[in-house]
Amino acid sequence: MKQFRIKPLDEILATAEKKSLHRSLGAFQLTMLGIGAIIGTGIFVLTAEAAQKAGPGMMVSFLIAGFVCAVTALCYAEMASMIPVSGSAYTYAYGVLGERVAWVVGWALILEYAIAASTVSVGWSGYMSGILHNLHSLIPFLPNIDIPAEWAAGPFDGGVINVPALFISLLVTGLLVIGTRESARVNAVLVTIKILALVVFIALALPAMNAENFHPFAPNGWVGTGVAPAAASIFFAYVGFDAVSTAAEETKNPNRNIPIGLIGSLAICTVFYILVAAGAIGSVGAQPLLDANGVGLEPGSPALAAACKGTAQLVCSKEPLAFVLRAMGHARVGNLIGLAAGLALPSVILMMIFGQTRIFFSMARDGLLPQVFTRIHPKYKTPHVVTIATGLFASFFAALFPVGKLADISNSGTLFAFLIVAAGVLILRRTEPTRERHFRAPMIWLMAPLAIVGCGFLFTQLSGYTKALFFTWAAIGLVVYISYGNRHSHLAASQRNQ
Repeated sequence: MKQFRIKPLDEILATAEKKSLHRSLGAFQLTMLGIGAIIGTGIFVLTAEAAQKAGPGMMVSFLIAGFVCAVTALCYAEMASMIPVSGSAYTYAYGVLGERVAWVVGWALILEYAIAASTVSVGWSGYMSGILHNLHSLIPFLPNIDIPAEWAAGPFDGGVINVPALFISLLVTGLLVIGTRESARVNAVLVTIKILALVVFIALALPAMNAENFHPFAPNGWVGTGVAPAAASIFFAYVGFDAVSTAAEETKNPNRNIPIGLIGSLAICTVFYILVAAGAIGSVGAQPLLDANGVGLEPGSPALAAACKGTAQLVCSKEPLAFVLRAMGHARVGNLIGLAAGLALPSVILMMIFGQTRIFFSMARDGLLPQVFTRIHPKYKTPHVVTIATGLFASFFAALFPVGKLADISNSGTLFAFLIVAAGVLILRRTEPTRERHFRAPMIWLMAPLAIVGCGFLFTQLSGYTKALFFTWAAIGLVVYISYGNRHSHLAASQRNQ
């Protein structure tokens, strides 16, 4: 059927060369971009939400999410080394499963990248509010500044509009319009600050660990509630490694450098996550707040907000790492950690918007979206139209929605895209066995099925409203495809002319 028309891989590569982006990124820059995209709101902010769901069991949640990402990363690395062009899972699906599936994947990736940018913007807002509240301790000649609560949270989180989140999202969008190379250089500085902050946290928190803080280990259980749903939420902490593959078309020697960037960044971040989680739990405890029936209160809910009033708990903090150090008596260092997060989190927003723009660029280049999205800025040589559009979309959601809800919505699109990539690698091993693979995933017939099952399992652990929203979003996407993309597809036109 024409809706399932498949774009040959050779044609995908040829199309990319006709309207290509400048290649300027190497293996080190890609690894730094990957670390910049991965380490962010997940560990700096969502640690508190994971603790509310799983308690100390969030250690296992990190391991589950990390394992699923690891086996998926192997699939991504092989696919990216075969198809080193912009578009990530969208492009891969187009060349393996056909146009309609590719469209659904590309549409789902809006939830991953653009909503992820919104999520991180809200996380940054929480840390920035904390920085300003403790500004005098950081810079003695300046007074503390308190942002009114209604202007630091959206209407779905008890406020009016999240002004700091709106501001940082728009600022990063402007930076990306200026250029990829400039963005990567700024990102490298921010990543360094972020890693130093985590190293300091680990050095102070791990020696203060108390074994009693790990009991009970899984107060809310494992599957359905507790550890598994926390893994589905904390999965957001690993989202970003696939953003490296979206930069394939701007990478020097992509067949070598993309696998290095993908796997290297994921491995480094996993080690950091386990150490940080252990330090947070062991030093101050991470037990969830329960209702009258002994059931954990839902993160981001009015009930949890009410229970948090007048109490100092890790699960209540919007800046958990800074909170841990302050609770340990390291108030000044905690404030500096908050400052580091405030400086570094924009690097994650940068990579999320960066990834989304390159996917939209690829979809427009295929005719599935209006050609205006393929316009390249005459001076900066960046896809400025799609960058601005994506930035405005992300800013809108950042201004209105709470961090936990946004993270789960983002995860739904991510897990679907990851599942499609893992399936695509298996299909290509059968249909294109002789195609050159500069990186071959080891034990692919074990790794890819594990990735498929893992992504599917974590998707089932998301909340009911998140899954309903995902399928509603997919249905809207199909309407857009039928009304526009299906009629304007360049592949369809070329097949009609044959």
